[in-house]
Amino acid sequence: MPTDSRRINGPEDSFDPSVLLVDKKTIEKILRDGKRKDGRKPEQVRPIFLKAGIISQARGSAYIEQNETKVMCAVYGPREVTKKEEFSMKGQLTCEFKFATFSCRVRRQYQQDNEERDYSCQLQDALEPAVRMDKFPKAQVNVYVTVLQNDGSPLAASLTCASVALANAGIEMYDLVVGCSARITPSEVFIDPTESEDYKAENDNEAGNGSVTLGLMPSLNQVSAITSKGEVEFELLNKGTKQCVDVCQKLYPVLQQAVAKAVEDKLSSDHVT
Repeated sequence: MPTDSRRINGPEDSFDPSVLLVDKKTIEKILRDGKRKDGRKPEQVRPIFLKAGIISQARGSAYIEQNETKVMCAVYGPREVTKKEEFSMKGQLTCEFKFATFSCRVRRQYQQDNEERDYSCQLQDALEPAVRMDKFPKAQVNVYVTVLQNDGSPLAASLTCASVALANAGIEMYDLVVGCSARITPSEVFIDPTESEDYKAENDNEAGNGSVTLGLMPSLNQVSAITSKGEVEFELLNKGTKQCVDVCQKLYPVLQQAVAKAVEDKLSSDHVT
């Protein structure tokens, strides 16, 4: 029988890619023994790369990497409110959170799903206390967050990234907002969990398992927003919250440096031109 010499034949044998994932028993052992897969201590965060002013078409932008978690944010405005029924003497802040279709192990849809809409609302609730919306009356600022790769704690990374993008856009703020998340088990608290360590309601339905995500304004020492999942003891939840606050305070100089570096680069480029 003749064959098509131009066609590339596929492999004779294949396997389900899910066999490469860490199984549930391994995850349980990691959480129980306190020995994380990447070698970190329970209270240790992943290395962070943060840069502001990366999207030239946007008013302000930022990009953050926390190992394999990569998030990009763009800010547009202030611009006129299009709907007359939404007229207000105070400005408006809108947030749109979206996973890129290729960002997760399972392909995401182009349209926002319920999880992304929930993250959008939480992001807006965390940023609104930090933004001086009285400075742009009758106008709105739009924040667009895209997760390019998700390896755990996407909401905390997005909160930090969006805060730096707003500052880069020249939007007046009371303070920057730093995000941090923690995975809580019956015996230990793991700061900045990866995707394999993150709390999943369908798998971790036993009592004592959960997670907490917090947004902090370090200069004011105020929590702008906090959300938790699961059924967690108050003592462990309190411990996780305090550890998140400590981490946010330590990360604050990183955000300040990223904003200052973007301003220096802009001034130097303007001077050259």
